[in-house]
Amino acid sequence: MTKVVIAEKRSVARAVAAALGGGVERAGGIECGDVVVTWAAGHLVDLAEPGDYPGRGWGRWSMESLPIDPGEWRWRVEGGEARARLDAIRAAVGRDGVDVLVNACDPDREGEAIFDRIVRYLGVRLPVLRLWVASLEEDAIRAAWETMRPGVEYRGLRDAADIRAKADWLIGMNASRAYGLVHDARVSVGRVQTPTLAMVVGRDGEVESHRPVPFWQAVAPMGGFTFMSGREQDQARARLAADLAARGLAVTKVERREVHDRPPRLYDLTGLQKDMNRMHRMSAARTLAALQGLYEAGLATYPRTDSRFITHDDLPTLEALLACAPLADVYAPAARGMRMRPELTVSDGRVAGHTAILPTARAAHADPARLDEDGRLVLTRVVRRMFEAVGDDRVRMLVHAHARAGHGTDVFGFDASSDETLQAGWSVVEPPRADTDADTDTDGDDARRVARERIPANLREGVTLAPVGPTGVHEGRTSPPKRFTEATLLAAMEHASRFVDDPGLKAALDDDTSHSGGIGTPATRADVIEKLLRCGYLERRRGGALVSTQAGRDLVRVVDARLRDVALTADMEQALAQVERGGADPAEVMEAFRAWAVEIPSLAAESRDVGVTLARQWGPCPRCGAPVVERGGVWTCSTNRSERDGDGSWRDVEGCGWRLWPTLCGVRLTDANVRRLLAGGQVARKGFTSKRTGRRFDAKVAIDARRGARLVFDDEPRARGGAHAPGANRTQTPEGEE
Repeated sequence: MTKVVIAEKRSVARAVAAALGGGVERAGGIECGDVVVTWAAGHLVDLAEPGDYPGRGWGRWSMESLPIDPGEWRWRVEGGEARARLDAIRAAVGRDGVDVLVNACDPDREGEAIFDRIVRYLGVRLPVLRLWVASLEEDAIRAAWETMRPGVEYRGLRDAADIRAKADWLIGMNASRAYGLVHDARVSVGRVQTPTLAMVVGRDGEVESHRPVPFWQAVAPMGGFTFMSGREQDQARARLAADLAARGLAVTKVERREVHDRPPRLYDLTGLQKDMNRMHRMSAARTLAALQGLYEAGLATYPRTDSRFITHDDLPTLEALLACAPLADVYAPAARGMRMRPELTVSDGRVAGHTAILPTARAAHADPARLDEDGRLVLTRVVRRMFEAVGDDRVRMLVHAHARAGHGTDVFGFDASSDETLQAGWSVVEPPRADTDADTDTDGDDARRVARERIPANLREGVTLAPVGPTGVHEGRTSPPKRFTEATLLAAMEHASRFVDDPGLKAALDDDTSHSGGIGTPATRADVIEKLLRCGYLERRRGGALVSTQAGRDLVRVVDARLRDVALTADMEQALAQVERGGADPAEVMEAFRAWAVEIPSLAAESRDVGVTLARQWGPCPRCGAPVVERGGVWTCSTNRSERDGDGSWRDVEGCGWRLWPTLCGVRLTDANVRRLLAGGQVARKGFTSKRTGRRFDAKVAIDARRGARLVFDDEPRARGGAHAPGANRTQTPEGEE
């Protein structure tokens, strides 16, 4: 009996082979006795493009060809590397005597999808066992090998992944094409990305519509703490309060409250991404990439998890990690000698497939100097969170004092607060810092001041205090909401219930025991943010803020409300989670997605009269005067329309035909260059290369109404080496080269 193991990546295949005793690598696989371990390279098999469906007319971008609705789905293999890997897997599973396949792809929905697509594409019909392992340590792999379950038991995961891929394809293809065609622009609309964009656009609107309101507060220093009056809209009133406070403050109430801050939970992926962005300005994508690298190196457990707990079966492993002195010595020296309560991390019912992120025993013996900076930072934070999660409570004494100044009609209330840590507990591992990115209206300066101040233990009601220094008036202004950062946007996606009114859906979104929590998944949220940045709908600002661009705001105004609605997207995520758990019929859920997708083109047509231009205009067309827009990296007259012929080539069917290609004689034009050129100016650039001679030269660029652009030279020779520049007075070809 021969087993063929299919892993998702080469590094995983090697780890599995090593755990099984090692073997010989040849012909795209590793032979380990009666086991052959081979590997994919991510998604080898993917959904076909619309143009791959013959006779459907989907190769042409036209409203008449919409909606796109395959019915019978087609699949394709992209690129030579993918075909080579697929051929290697085909050779492995086609060996004589092979009677069992082992799915060793990543233990999640996408891992199931990758394996299932490969097997179905190859037409292999063999029994399947599932190697479900969240750590690439040899002991963990061997334990999982001994407890493999039949692949059919993971059918819900496979079906949910299949529906997700097809639904996203249907909605994305129909929405992007329909809105692009209606508004003559290249747009990207998605089931998760558009509601996410709408969150940022909404927040930016709140920030920009905010009008600061000035206020004044009387300040009375007391030596170690400060009494401050309430906010006054009249500066004269605040000055009066300060003058009265100088004569003495009568303390009317003192409240003392001991607060126990329980340890934070272990990390899931989103929690780690939020903290790495808050603490180190690392993007969610960088954090995931670093954690994936640690996982593949056997230094951390599986990254794409939405659980923040472990099971009772995992408790001995955690206890061994906590007792591993090198881990604490290298990554969390402040945790040495700390009392630990590992049982706090255990909740069998709240682990759905994967446990929380933990370091592995191998991490204790790895040389940190051999990790890149991102890997060191992420591993350090994972280790420290492990120790934080099992520590004692942090105990704080919160004190709030209230006092009055004045008499008669001129009586002012004053307040003072302090926050003193009595026992550091878990926070000793990494002392808390002021969170300037918190998604809250709390004034960070006030929080830091309260943490510094100490109200004495003997302060009591009924005493009158004299300020220890001159009283004064503090002037401030009301602040707008904070803009999103990656940390707070991830939090908004994770806790999307705040954007939903329906009580039932709110409850479903707040249930963090399944994948229905929020929009997107821990594995996809980083990609969603990165795509919005790549599409030019968001931009990163100094300080880490994510801000919507005009293109992003216009898109949100144009698309149908349901496409930007968090509630609809969250409802879809909930349906996928039900499929995963076997609580919903996959065919019915898929049909609901399909029915919604085919409505989108008609909804897009209704948006013609919104009064928003999605196509960014660069200037007037030099041939006909219509606006110039950018399509697919080429600047083109907005009157132009093209269609794809049966042989795959494109032909003009409408418009004046003027285009400006991005590259001219080896030099790529910038956005600023194009704006200047279309305004009638010339642009001097260096480093042009003659296609005929290979010589390099400098020249100016000017717009040409016939061919796009032309090179302009001064009277004196400009070519390097003293010769006259080759190709003088030539214009660019449609390919942008001389």
